[in-house]
Amino acid sequence: MPSPTAAIAEALSALDAAWGDAPDTSALPDATVKLINERVADLRRRVDGLHARVAAEVAARSRPELGTEGLARKNGFRTPAKLIAEATGGHTADAVRLIQVGQATAPRMSLSGEILPAKHPHIAAAIDAGSISVTAAGAITTMLDRVSLRVDEAIRDHAEETLARKAPLLTYDELLAVLRRAEAHLDPDGLEPRVTEQHGERSLKIAQDAAGMTVLTARLDPESAAPVVAAIEAIVTHQLRTSRGHNAAPPTTGNGDHDVADPVDAAGDSDAGASWRRKGAAVEESRSLTQMRADALAAICRHAIGCDRDALPSSAVTVVVRMTLDDVRGGAGVATIDGMEAPIDAGSARRMAAAADIIPCVLGTDSEVLDWGRAKRHFTSAQRLILVERDGGCSSCHLPPAFTEAHHIRWWERDSGPTDLDNAILLCTSCHHRVHADGWEIRIDTPPGAPPSAGSVWFIPPPHVDPTRTPRLGGRRRFDPLAWGLTA
Repeated sequence: MPSPTAAIAEALSALDAAWGDAPDTSALPDATVKLINERVADLRRRVDGLHARVAAEVAARSRPELGTEGLARKNGFRTPAKLIAEATGGHTADAVRLIQVGQATAPRMSLSGEILPAKHPHIAAAIDAGSISVTAAGAITTMLDRVSLRVDEAIRDHAEETLARKAPLLTYDELLAVLRRAEAHLDPDGLEPRVTEQHGERSLKIAQDAAGMTVLTARLDPESAAPVVAAIEAIVTHQLRTSRGHNAAPPTTGNGDHDVADPVDAAGDSDAGASWRRKGAAVEESRSLTQMRADALAAICRHAIGCDRDALPSSAVTVVVRMTLDDVRGGAGVATIDGMEAPIDAGSARRMAAAADIIPCVLGTDSEVLDWGRAKRHFTSAQRLILVERDGGCSSCHLPPAFTEAHHIRWWERDSGPTDLDNAILLCTSCHHRVHADGWEIRIDTPPGAPPSAGSVWFIPPPHVDPTRTPRLGGRRRFDPLAWGLTA
């Protein structure tokens, strides 16, 4: 493997080659700007990886036992993080992260002087290869260190290898969501105390500011937040779907079913939507999303005190809690709530399942017909539950289920596509139009004999996006630690 500086020089050379002789970026074609962006990102990851190693060495030479002879103290800094932050002009917290990642990924020395592998060798290899950022590496190693005392070493090693391999495919926010669920599955015994602690820290502060506006500041645990978020988003989604705003979906019957490739007009609206708009069925929505949420909260409260019985939309406000049947019976394990990133323990899930309007997800019973063929145009509520289990929300951008609609992959009218689960996908309105306008293909792979919820969603890009047309994983499996085998 080349030295860190050699790898950086190679990345810099690749950047120079991509830039060519152009005087500035404005003179470059789109494809070259995209390539330069990728080269800069690669160079930045490699430089930050090297800096993490150097930061760890700065910390080692600034150990407290060295006193005033430590590197940081000799140069007038109280801590090594302060010395590093001074050099970068950045935040001390960023310097602390560099030190932590450097210490976690640098080779170690035993008491006998033997050189040992890094504490996190798979993350170290990914940093050396320039495939993950220091920020992602810090998040992964921090999570693994938290569970290290309660999770078998072999399981931790598998989790580290898997996360190091998957992290380059995710944004940092997406990775954090994965890590929260991965930690719960790796250390289910530690989840209940954390959920209990979060529940004890819930709060709602009500105050008035100088302008006379009432300020609500809430910190809610997942169990408390689930019905609040579900109720507010149900109202907002209902209003968006029945407004004339250009970002809204046209109103639909049944479960809001559309074909994935419905024709769109120049404004990006389906024919059904254009026809509906010509009828002038609703007033164009002018409020911001935050204003709509505030109005939804006020509507819910008015409804609760009996002043406005018609405030809530006719569709039910549903909270779906998902967990395995074994966990339901045994009372241990991990559960998730649709629309909430943080997992909860089985005890909290069973408690929620006993409440009104909380549905424990039980799928594929003999009494439910999940495939309708050509007998029905619209997907049923039972089918939508299965789709949410498989897709997790929008299969492409991963918006919560409340913002999605079920669509036929093969069109109902043009292709005689059946209303079956292997021909269905959940997409938000924006991704629905983008998939059609750009020419993406969609494939659903379900293993033989497996339930429909075990299927994988693949998006196949058009040639102008990816000449190799390499399929990209979508749906819940893109972020599901269980699908990756990350369990204790």
